[in-house]
Amino acid sequence: MVEHDSHTLDTIFHALGDTTRRAMLGELAAGERTVGELAEPFAMSLAAASKHIKVLEAAGLVRRDIRGRTHMCSLDPVPLMRADRWIGIYRRFWTDRLDVLEKILRAKDATPPPPPKEAPPGKEGE
Repeated sequence: MVEHDSHTLDTIFHALGDTTRRAMLGELAAGERTVGELAEPFAMSLAAASKHIKVLEAAGLVRRDIRGRTHMCSLDPVPLMRADRWIGIYRRFWTDRLDVLEKILRAKDATPPPPPKEAPPGKEGE
């Protein structure tokens, strides 16, 4: 079993638990963005966007580079890989279960249906 740092995973999943932060990560997956560019789709202040970015930074998901007065943010995928490794344990669990279900359903489909029952003699046309 993979060793896990609980605090690190807690921080990552907390950061991913918010819709706005997930959307910001989606933007950063396409490339570097300023804090203003990350705030824009949500009609939020730069201060509010900065709070979300700080949560993402604490989880290690985002790096912020200050260039003069401009704060540039970029995605760091390593923490996402840690979260994916943890989720992978459960992915294998469900994949195994679904493979068993598929075998059962395929076996059921391969079994021919029983022949239709014939009506007892003398009961036709009554």
